[in-house]
Amino acid sequence: MDRKSFAFDKKNFILLGIGMVIIIIGFLLMSGPGSTETTFEPDIFSARRIKIAPAVCFFGFIFMIYGILRKPKDMDTHSTDKSTDVTEK
Repeated sequence: MDRKSFAFDKKNFILLGIGMVIIIIGFLLMSGPGSTETTFEPDIFSARRIKIAPAVCFFGFIFMIYGILRKPKDMDTHSTDKSTDVTEK
């Protein structure tokens, strides 16, 4: 199979991997102990869990969208024929 027939190149896959790692970090930042029926955990309302972690996940998703939409530089999607039609006079 020809490399030019693939939609993604190596850099696209690297960008997708980085985006996935950023999203995982965001979800890890959201995790922590939760409240139960008997005890209240005030950490569930910390800035890390309700502001920073969702923002990190959001940037990870944006990064992945960029990795999907990025067009490889060496990809020639439209190979046009440069020949011109010459009509006889």
